[in-house]
Amino acid sequence: MSRWQYFARRLLLTIPVVVLGGTLTFVIFRFGPIDPAAAIVGEAATEASRAEYEQVREQLGLTQPVATHYVEYMMNLLTLDLGQSWVLAPGTSTVDLLFIYGPRTAWLAFWAVLIPIFVGIPLGVYAGLNANSRIDYVVSAFGIVWRAMPNFWLGVVLLALLSQSESLIGFDWTGWLVETSVTGTPDLSNLTSPSGFAVATKQILPPAIVLGSASMGSELRIGRTAVLETINSDYVEAAKANGVTERSLVWKHVLRNALVPLVPTITNEAFLLIGGAVIIEVIFGIQGIGWLFFQAALNGDLPLVTALVFVFILAVVAINIVQDLLYVLIDPRVGYEGQ
Repeated sequence: MSRWQYFARRLLLTIPVVVLGGTLTFVIFRFGPIDPAAAIVGEAATEASRAEYEQVREQLGLTQPVATHYVEYMMNLLTLDLGQSWVLAPGTSTVDLLFIYGPRTAWLAFWAVLIPIFVGIPLGVYAGLNANSRIDYVVSAFGIVWRAMPNFWLGVVLLALLSQSESLIGFDWTGWLVETSVTGTPDLSNLTSPSGFAVATKQILPPAIVLGSASMGSELRIGRTAVLETINSDYVEAAKANGVTERSLVWKHVLRNALVPLVPTITNEAFLLIGGAVIIEVIFGIQGIGWLFFQAALNGDLPLVTALVFVFILAVVAINIVQDLLYVLIDPRVGYEGQ
């Protein structure tokens, strides 16, 4: 089996995963502890509310036989007809809400992934190349501390620190470089201009650092371990004996092979960003998909909640596909094992 045949096989395996995910959202919607129609209409026991309750049940498909409702529900999900909000934004489709709130979460996730990759991995590689030195001990301790701090706790601490930065550390965060607030939704409408980009970036950096903190610690530690294992391998020793320069040795032999165990680490940490974004967006007041999901759950907007759960499942599946693709591109042994 070639590498690309392996990737195609992995791609096909995502189909039952998506179907299973859609089935679970149907079970939550249809058989969960919350009656979606009752959550939408409310608990008033008047005759008018009872009529409205029955109407909502019919509109949601709850009066259909389970099998018929399941087929219709799955067909809608698989064609990305995700329904609409019934409580938070009545009559607004979930897809429209995703276009409104999605870019804010994407902006947060972009920096939450980028910061660990360009801080955690280089620090781990540097520590691995300088094992048992003073800088190695400092960097390793830094990684352990960052990995151990829960992001919800770090978020509250950083929020309190930045809100009172001038009185606590004599440094006004809100007025540094560009004027921004500590909390709130970043304005993404003007990213093409330098000032708009600077404002949006500065405002998203604190929550992005918090969201990516655990990833940073993990990538730092695993990067260090991967470099240590690779640099002591036989083929690296053979390359040294053949006179390969240190620069070429690090870039062509050590780093490429050290990246292989980092691929699942980076992608697995990306899974955590999906759940962590809910907490971080609520703490920092960012009105993204995580904040929307929290508000939908809080207000009993079950149709929107289940639709967003399916979107999260699609995001996880997409991350898995990216992981498999990176394996194929980085490791030439993929697909040939066991042959």
